[in-house]
This record gives sequence, structure tokens and C-alpha cells, in this order.
Amino acid sequence: MYVEKEGILTGKIIGCAMEVHRQLGPGLLESVYEECLCHELKLASLEFERQWPLAINYKGVLVGNKLKIDLLVNNEVIVELKSVSKLESIHEAQLLTYLRIANKKWGLLINFNVPLLKQGIKRMAN
Repeated sequence: MYVEKEGILTGKIIGCAMEVHRQLGPGLLESVYEECLCHELKLASLEFERQWPLAINYKGVLVGNKLKIDLLVNNEVIVELKSVSKLESIHEAQLLTYLRIANKKWGLLINFNVPLLKQGIKRMAN
């Protein structure tokens, strides 16, 4: 299994996202960016699962099994995609909660609805 060291894996994912944004620009649906990012991840030979199901165990009861994480890359980095006017603190809280529940350390929050993609990327750790 690939181990995230000093941002190498997240850097590759960000590079793929930047290529999608460079080609498409802002203003499209999140689902379009997801499809195109998956294509870029394939081209970069990165393994990923799309719409990865996240089960929640609440005091021994399985609940919330309808939650889906946009992308799980190399079974290590959770990627949440947005196409919103601006990222809000609730988006960051959502990703941190996903990281905790899924027991993953690294996450990326990527908002494609910005003029420059670097303005819409947040790298987060659990």
C-alpha cells in the first residue's frame, strides 16, 4: 500500500484536479468534475473508488450506510468535491468527520467553482 509522505499522493491528486480545472474552468456541476477527475486519476495510474460507501457505527448499531464519499484514492486519501460559490466551514467539518469515521488520515476538499483552483483546495489531516 502506498503511504502518504510529505504530500506526495495528495500532490498527485491536486495535479490531476488542476488539469481538469485547466481544461474545463469553473461553473459546471460537481458530477462533471468528478467524472473528469476520475479519468485523470486513471491516466496518472492512481487507484481509486468512486462514491465509496461510508458506514457509521453508533454505539454498536450500523446507521447512515447511505453516506458516500466522492473519492477514496489509494485507499488512503478521501477527496470531497464541490462546485460552490465558496467553501464554508461546514464543508471542512464534513471532511474531518469523514476522515475520523473512515479512520483515514488524509483528505482533500476541492472546490472547482473558483477562477484559480489553488484558491479552492484544502488539504486536511485527521
